[in-house]
Amino acid sequence: MKSNQLHFVAPADFHARARAALDDPKLRQSFRGAMDFLQDKRSVQFPDGEELEQLRDLGEAVRQHALARLPELLTQLEEKMTAAGVRVHWAEDAEQANEIVLGIARARRAGRIIKGKSMVSEEIELNHYMAERGVACIESDMGEYIVQMAGEKPSHIVMPAIHKTRADIAELFEKNIPDAPYTEDVDVLIQTGRRALRQAFVEADIGLSGVNFAAADTGTLWLVENEGNGRLTTTVPDVHIAIMGMEKVVAKLEHIVPLASLLTRSATGQAITTYFNLISGPRRAGELDGPREMHLVLLDNGRSQAYADEQLRSTLQCIRCGACMNHCPVYTRIGGHAYGTTYPGPIGKIISPHLLGLDATADLATASSLCGACGEVCPVRIPIPQLLIRLRTEANRNPDERVAHPLRGQGAKFSRSEQLVWRFWSGAFAQPRIYRLFRWAATRLRFLTPTRQLGWTQHREPLTPAPRSLADLLRERGQAE
Repeated sequence: MKSNQLHFVAPADFHARARAALDDPKLRQSFRGAMDFLQDKRSVQFPDGEELEQLRDLGEAVRQHALARLPELLTQLEEKMTAAGVRVHWAEDAEQANEIVLGIARARRAGRIIKGKSMVSEEIELNHYMAERGVACIESDMGEYIVQMAGEKPSHIVMPAIHKTRADIAELFEKNIPDAPYTEDVDVLIQTGRRALRQAFVEADIGLSGVNFAAADTGTLWLVENEGNGRLTTTVPDVHIAIMGMEKVVAKLEHIVPLASLLTRSATGQAITTYFNLISGPRRAGELDGPREMHLVLLDNGRSQAYADEQLRSTLQCIRCGACMNHCPVYTRIGGHAYGTTYPGPIGKIISPHLLGLDATADLATASSLCGACGEVCPVRIPIPQLLIRLRTEANRNPDERVAHPLRGQGAKFSRSEQLVWRFWSGAFAQPRIYRLFRWAATRLRFLTPTRQLGWTQHREPLTPAPRSLADLLRERGQAE
């Protein structure tokens, strides 16, 4: 299969893409049905509200404990994994991470990489980078395999091809997989994809995976999956490269257990996933399988910017379950591609400014009703609405203003005229005499306001009258007689 991976579109074009998504009834119907299904599955997995809140408290405590000791834990993880024979690499940004992977591939004269699901590799656009330099990257996760075949990017961090229908996938397979007949039978489609991928594991020179969690005390990487492709990716090829965001480390292996419980139930509505893979190094003497060489790439790529700020640090608590997307009224209506970023939905709105800068992502923070649904369902209690308000403030802050931890792109939406208007408004409301004068003038200059109102007053749906009670109907009948 050829790789047609495309670069991400500019997040700055968010409004145009959102309008296009809203005008696509097929897309809206597909996402609405999928999100309702995922919401129902999640609610079934948490029947006991008290148990859920206790588990969320525990998950939040685990993540905050790890972030409070992040530099120390990363150093400990490196020491443990190095002692186990793993080569640990540090990458400051996407370019450096790609160079590290390319260097490993060239040293082994590798021409093909088989990949397990990895959102970090999507974040750094590894597939595109490697393809330009003669190394093919083949996605083995079924959802990622489908969107790679379509030349698209994932529209959801857990279910990459959730925007595709059975007919869409049937057409892709018939066109791209030799001897694949057109069928909309889901079981047949899955088996067709698996047969096409099976040989790729054998032919690959390198296997690359993501990392869900890493335990610093034992030097163990924890991978969660449902298809078995992650296990094949990390054991069949002679070389395994694991790439992870630096925030995924926790202090102890036992701390991962409650996080895993929250992750699977929040993400796909499963009590437990099919495969939990614990990896602690390359093949040892006497072992019959596993990679002979293993690498771990620890990626920063803007995470240290979030880490430096006490409030924004909670962004890094995320365990990538996607629950905030599944319950977000904005994401449900426009899908993931409208955002133009690796991580769409509420989590994308708060993490993308650190990865790409506020100047490129300022519009995303305003793509929210602040209804609070994302914060209510977050399994590790990230205060997403409060972080969105903070990022809106930073986007509108004067770029010349000195702050303790300036964000890249600070002041991207700053307007001096808007600042003057708000100063006048706040001053008028703070002084009773000025307020009364403003009110007197506003009532007499009403003729200057537009006759046609925009925004909510133009597009709202008219209120339907409340149904009348039986007593009202009898009273009206009596008056009529």
